Formats: sequence, C-alpha cells, structure tokens
Amino acid sequence: MLTAVADPFDTAELRRRVLAAWSDSPARFREDANAEEDLVRGGYRDRLLVELAQNAADAALRAGVPGRLRLELTEVGGGGEVLHAANTGAPLDAAGVAGLASLRASAKRDQDGTVGRFGVGFAAVLAVSDEPAVHSLHGGVRFSAARTRAEVAGVDALAGEVARREGVVPVLRLPWPADGPPPAGYATEVVLPLRAGSRAAVRAALAALDAGLLLALPGLTEVEVVVDGAARTLSCTRTPPLVRLRDGDTTTPWRLAERSGQLPEELLADRPVEERARRGWTLTWAVPLDDDGRPRPLPDRQVLHAPTPSDEPLSLPVRLIAPFPLGSDRRHVAPGPVTDALTAVAAEVYADLLAALSPDPAVLALVPRVGLAAAELDAALGSAVLDRLRATAWLPATDPEEGERLTPARATVLDAGTDELVGVLTGVLPGLLPAEWSRREGAPALAALGVRRVGTAQVVEAVTGIARPPSWWARLYTALEHADREELGALPVPLADGRTAPGPGGVLLPDEGLPVDRLGPLALRIAAPEAVAPPAARRLLERLGARPATAAAVLADPAVRAVVERSVDAVDDGWDDADPADLATAVLALVATARLAPGELPWLAELALPDAEGAWAPAGELLLPGAPLAAVLEDGALGLLAPDVAAAHDPAVLQAVGVLTTFAPVRAEDPDDLDVDGADAWADAVLDRLPPGPPPSWPPLTAVRDLDLVADWAGALPLLAALPDEVWADVVLDGVPAPCHLRWWLSTHPVLGGRRPDRLRAPDGGELAGLYEPAQAPPEVLARLRPAATVDDVLADPDAALDLLDRLGDSACTVLPAVLRTVYARLAVALDGLDVDPPARVRVAPDRVADPARDPVAVLDAPWLQPLADGPLVPAGGTPGPVADLLDLPLLSERVQATVTSTPVRRGPWAAVPGADLAAARLGLPALPAEVAVHGRLLAGDRPVAWWPDGAVDHVDGTPAALGRALAWRAGAWPLRQALAEAFAEPGRAADLAAEDAVG
Repeated sequence: MLTAVADPFDTAELRRRVLAAWSDSPARFREDANAEEDLVRGGYRDRLLVELAQNAADAALRAGVPGRLRLELTEVGGGGEVLHAANTGAPLDAAGVAGLASLRASAKRDQDGTVGRFGVGFAAVLAVSDEPAVHSLHGGVRFSAARTRAEVAGVDALAGEVARREGVVPVLRLPWPADGPPPAGYATEVVLPLRAGSRAAVRAALAALDAGLLLALPGLTEVEVVVDGAARTLSCTRTPPLVRLRDGDTTTPWRLAERSGQLPEELLADRPVEERARRGWTLTWAVPLDDDGRPRPLPDRQVLHAPTPSDEPLSLPVRLIAPFPLGSDRRHVAPGPVTDALTAVAAEVYADLLAALSPDPAVLALVPRVGLAAAELDAALGSAVLDRLRATAWLPATDPEEGERLTPARATVLDAGTDELVGVLTGVLPGLLPAEWSRREGAPALAALGVRRVGTAQVVEAVTGIARPPSWWARLYTALEHADREELGALPVPLADGRTAPGPGGVLLPDEGLPVDRLGPLALRIAAPEAVAPPAARRLLERLGARPATAAAVLADPAVRAVVERSVDAVDDGWDDADPADLATAVLALVATARLAPGELPWLAELALPDAEGAWAPAGELLLPGAPLAAVLEDGALGLLAPDVAAAHDPAVLQAVGVLTTFAPVRAEDPDDLDVDGADAWADAVLDRLPPGPPPSWPPLTAVRDLDLVADWAGALPLLAALPDEVWADVVLDGVPAPCHLRWWLSTHPVLGGRRPDRLRAPDGGELAGLYEPAQAPPEVLARLRPAATVDDVLADPDAALDLLDRLGDSACTVLPAVLRTVYARLAVALDGLDVDPPARVRVAPDRVADPARDPVAVLDAPWLQPLADGPLVPAGGTPGPVADLLDLPLLSERVQATVTSTPVRRGPWAAVPGADLAAARLGLPALPAEVAVHGRLLAGDRPVAWWPDGAVDHVDGTPAALGRALAWRAGAWPLRQALAEAFAEPGRAADLAAEDAVG
C-alpha cells in the first residue's frame, strides 16, 4: 500500500490532463512515446553528468548565488546503487515541474544567461534510471515507468498501443509527488536509482568528470564528486580574462577571450520558437596555460561546447563555448545564417585570444592547419580564423621601431634562426620575428599565415651593400658559423682599407700582431681585424675560402711577391698612386713580424730600398752600414743602405730582406736557376763524377753569391767559413757525393795566398807529401775547404786526378813508395772513360821520373821478366793493362820475347818439393798442381832469371824465393809469395810454422 505524500505541485492534475489527452488522441500518446524514445536512443548516457551540471548552473544563475553541485554514488539494499545530484540555487517550482513533464518545453525558455537547451537535459536521466525523482525545498516529484504503465493499462484506448510497444511507455509525462527534502545546504536534489546495466558507465563518467566542464557553466563554481565515500572537488575561480580550474590538488590556469551580443531577429527566422526568443549570446575561446603563461594546446580532437559538449568536432586545440544552433539530434550544429554569424564572430575573438597571449612561439600550435578540418563547421572556422589572423597584428616584432606586434604580411622569420642572428639582422630585415619563432615545429603555421621565410642565401643578399661597422660583421659571421656553406659564397667581407670584398674566397684573415695598418701599399684583401676577431667568425670565413693571414702567409701571397719584384722598376717608371717608402715600410713590418731568416724568401732581395746616395736599389744589392762584407769586396761593387733606414729597422729584419752584412746564400731547384758565378762549370764538374746514365734529379741547391766581387780573400774566407753548414753541405746525386758550389768555386780559385785549394793538401795529408804543398789558413777555413788529405780525395774529382797525373811526372815532386805502387792503377780507374792525354813523363821510382820519348819505359805486367828489362818500369798496381792504356806505354811482356834456354837438373810434381804440404795449406789447397823444373842456373834468352812459368811447368833456379814466386803466380795468390818462400826455405819447421798460422 502506497503512503500518501504531500502534493504541492498538484501532480494529480497534471496526470489527469495528460491521461485525458492521451485517451482522446492515442496518436498524442504515440508522439510522446516516440519523442522520449528518441531522446533515450540519442545516447544521452555520456551526457548525463553534463546535463545535471547544466541544470545546477542555471538554478544558481536564477537565484543569483554561487552554484555548487554534489554528485554522490551510494549503495542501497540488494546491491543497487543510487546517484544523487544535489545543487544550490533556485529550487524546483511548479513551472519547473510542468517543464519536466512536458517534453521539449523548458521553463527557462525566456531566461537569457541560462545554458539549458529547451528541456532536453533532464531527459538524459532516462539513460540510466527508470525511477527518477527530484527533491526540492518546495516539494518533490517522482517519475516511474512501472506506475505510468499501470496508469495507461486502465485506459481502453491505449491498451493496444502499450501492447504493441511491449510495455514501453513515456516515463517523464506523468509525475507523482515525492517527499524528502534535499541535503542541507542545497536547494534541489535529483535522485536516480540506477538501472543494473548502467552502473559501470556512471562510475566511469564520475571518474572522468573534468574541471573543464565549469568553463561553459558560469553559474557553477564547484562540483563535488563522491564515490565509495571518497570525495574529489572540482572548482572554478574567475578573474577575467583568466580562469583557474582546480581538480583536487591540481590547479590549471586558462586564458579566455569572450564576446557577447544579440543576434538580429532576421537571422533567427527559421529557428524554433524557443530559440527566437533567446537572441542573446556569449562566445568564449579558452586555452589552458603552463606555469610560464604559455598556451598548452588541448588534444587534437575537441568538440564544440554549445554551451555544453556537442558531437561537433573541432581541430583547433582550444575550447570553443558558443550557442551555435543545434540540429534535431541535439548533437551537431545546424547550418544557416546564425551559424555563419557566430563563425565570423568566433574568428575575430580567436584572433583577440592569440594577440592577448604572451608572445611565445607556443602560440603557433593554435594556428589552424590547412586541410585538417574535421567537419564542415570546423573547416569554416579554420578558414575564418586564418583570414582574421592574417589581418591581425599579433606576431611579436624584434625591432622596437616597428611596434610591438606585426601582421603576418609584415613579418619575416629566419630559417634556423638563432638569437644571435636575429639580433644582428634586426634593422636589416624588416618585420623580423624572434629566433624562437623559426623552430621547425612552427613552420607549417607560419606558412599557413603567409609569413615570409628567409634562408641563408636571402640573408646574404640582404646584407650585401649595407654599411655596418666591422664589429657588426663579426657578430653576423659568428651567428652564421653553422650555416650551409653553399649559400654563403657571396657573403661580403669588410676589408682593412675600407673596401668590401664580394665574398670570403681569397680574403686574408689577419693574425694577431699582423701590422694591418701598414699594409695598405700592398693592396691586399685583408679583412678588417675587428670583423674577424671572434674565433667563430674566423672559422666561418676560413670554411668559405678565406685564408689565415699570418705575416708569413701574407708574404707568401703572389700579389705581394709581384709588387716587391717590380718595385725597383716601378721607382724608375714613377709611382702613380703609391710611395716606395710606404711599400718598403709595409714589407719590412711583415718581415719583422714573421721573423724570417736571411735568404728564407730570396725574392725579398728585390725590394726597392734607398741607398746612401738617395737612389733606389734592390735590397739584395745594398750593404748595411758597417757590414764586414763591405771591407772585403771591391770598392763600389755594391751600394750602401741609407743610414736613416738602417737606423729605423732591426738589422735582422734588413738582412732577412737581403741587405748584406756578410755573404748571402742563393737557393735554387736546378743549376740553371742558380744565379752565381761558375754555376754551369760546377754542374759539369759534378756530373763528371757520375757514371754514364740518364740525367739525375738535382736536390735543392744552395750557393753563395758575390764571390767574384771579393778583393780581400784573407778577410773573406773567415766570413765564408762562418756561414751555416747548409751552404757548405755536399751535393749527393745518385748516391755519389760532390762538393757544393761554394767549396768547388773556392777550391778552383786562387783564394789561399794566390793558390788554389785543390792544388794543395791538408796539413795532415801525409799520403800526399812530396806531391802537394800543405795549405796554410785558419783551421776553421781549412775545415770548410777540405783540401785533399789522401789519394782518394784527389781521385774523387776528375780534374784533380788529371792534375795528380801531371804531378807524378814532375821531377820536382817525390812520391811515397807505398803510394807509387798503386797510384797509376788507381788513376786508371778514376779516369776511365775520359779522353786523357798521356803525360810527357812518368814516375818510375819515388824520386825519379822517365821520359818515354827517350827511355824504353814499360809497364811491368810479368814480374819474371823484370831481370830482362832494358829500361825503367812503371809499377802497375795489379792492373797493368789499364795503366799501359792510361800512360800510352807498352807492357814489359810486349818488349821482352824470350824462352828458357837452360836444362833442368830435375823435374817433378810440386807436391814432391820439400815444404809443399805447408805451402798447400797456406794456399788453402789439398795438394799442389802442375810440375816444377829445377835448374842449376836458369837461363831465358841466355840471360839469368830466377823463375819462369811455361805452360804446365814452372822453371825455377831452386831458391826458396824463386819457388815461392813461381807457385804464388800459378795459384793466383801473388801477395802470398813471401809466405810460400818461407815454407820452401824451412821445410823442417813446417809443423812450427803451421802452428803459427793457426794462431794468426
């Protein structure tokens, strides 16, 4: 039995009217049933909490109090759950009850400022509950599917319709009174016993409820969500244009841009009556901010809030809250003039939003992306927003003279811009955006806005021809250090002399300490020092083809060499726009900085310098005042440097450019380029030392100039001896050493007391005693000249060897016996291949010469013939043939023709001679070959001889000496003749002598 409750809203009368209408017109029943079924089928379960919050917000606005909503899920007996939604504000009244029981008819239709859309909101409860109730301070109402079904079952006109619908009836058309006030502090409570199949969805919706919902509900300041006793509070604090949303302990600020107004009546002509009565509108764009006040774009897929969430997709990552007209499904925007008008306003307000945000490139994420629209409204909004943004001054200007904000048409962004590059180009490129706006992720947005993008090549074009101080260029180069090399080829470079190079290629980058201020006369492309002072600037320009300009590098510039080499001619021809003194100062400053050594750059000797007479001459033809060299040269051979110039510069610098204090080295890669006296003759003398073959490759050559100008060799030689070892070093060709030009020239000229050093011997050269006089000079001079000390020293030079050949025939000379024995043989080897005239006289004894024209001189080639010689003999040193050819003399064997004329007393094998075993051992033979014939008195041509070889038999006079010589000659061991003679002389001591041999 049902307990009667108070009925302040006269629900009985409402039920009576509805039932009467249904009875009179079952079609009306079907219409109401279908309408409610459409609402339920519309999927309002996901919008239930939104609709409850919307109603709570409207109630608060009507009452003019802060809106609070409490959503609590509780359990009831039997495992059921009930959702309670209590809110503050205006309580439910009779008009409200009538609105709830009249589908699509809202009690708020004439109240601007509320957000409820024509009674649809409460119908969402049917998605989760069959028994919804509303408790209010003025009373309550309840709706019930079961009670409605029972009421309708008693109406005959409707029984068939209910049966056809299988018991499904409109729930929200028949209200019943309900008792129970709302919770304390609240004006109204909606109580929803949950249908079993909806409980999980309600729990999920409560957990997912977002504080962002409050943005669209200005009347609602707080929502408390309680599930299983755990409470979570969502709140909203509005301090326009900021709104702070709190979800538990997390607070998020949102930036809003809002505009309100009224729609013209004519725009609403085709809209429902309820909408035509509510022309006022408020449009809001909202975007969350991070802790630094930068926009934090929402996820890509948003929906229009009209004002609560619809199903209309938006691609803009912000929230749009606007009363766009909805279609019959209450989910999508209806096209038409109202939608068009609100779209235009939305674009304007969106531009206001972006202009009001901090000028950070994060704003670019809010720019619509062309071609990414999610639906028709989204496309229209994106297009309108882009058009408005293009016409709005909202982009930040770097140049303060251009104002604070720029329209996209006036803006410029750098590719890969940096703070440094933007800073230096501000004032050069108009409309320049800050560097952070050039990031890659912002490029699509800037392109959609039509912002001009400038690459490195355009930067180079923009700075070409502008006048800026070198320090500005240094900043530009530093900022461009990592730019693409191919786009920087025409990057201007300011030069030290005020000119501007059209590109870095070939520009000289001055090193610290380079005397740039003095280098003007050289007309070089030297960068202004301040422009290339930062290391990054230098690195960039070097990468682009500029060259580091140390003093040495500048001197290596071909242009500098060309100016120096024509400087004397330029003086003679008259200088047009330069002063030779300035040129000299520039070059001397470079040399001082580079710390060049004398002769390091030989062409510097062509630098025009003033002499003591006021004329100009090459530096290499001038003497430093007081130079030691001046005292040893012929008078007037070289000029004297102007004393004032000498006093103004470091002597070492003057010497480095060729001004002379002592003898100067000359360097070349080939003898043909060696500009010194006798270079050709020296080269021939060197080549004469080489064996026949292809021309050799010459090493770098060093000589000394002005030797032919010396007047005082006693004073000059110590100066020459003090020169570096480099100028005295031998020249080595194909492994054969030869004297350098300096030693050769001095050796072949009378520089030692009027004598040629190559015609003297070293003081300790005892092997040449009697043939050469000793050289007399200071030790350091002799060490450099290296006069011959041995026969080998003489024979190394063909010219000296010819001189030795002549000296051997000079009766005024003597020869050491040891030298005489081999000297002609060694000469024959040294002079082999040369066309040599035979000497008029030849040496036949250490102290005696012979004239072949008067004496039957022969070359001793067969030692057994010596007793038969009728004239002097020349020792052959083991090579009688070459010696005979050299001296144009016959061999002794050609002069003497004889045979053995005596008869031997005995004949037998060599092995039978006493002492033969020891002789064989000393020869290294197992046994002695051939035979020996012993004569009492050995005669050849009836003249006595000691031994005589004759084919397979050796004839001897029997003496040990003859035996030793004969055996040594046969065995080809002539140097062992004395050892063999000893073996035959003392055969009884063979064992002792063999023991001695073992010791040796």
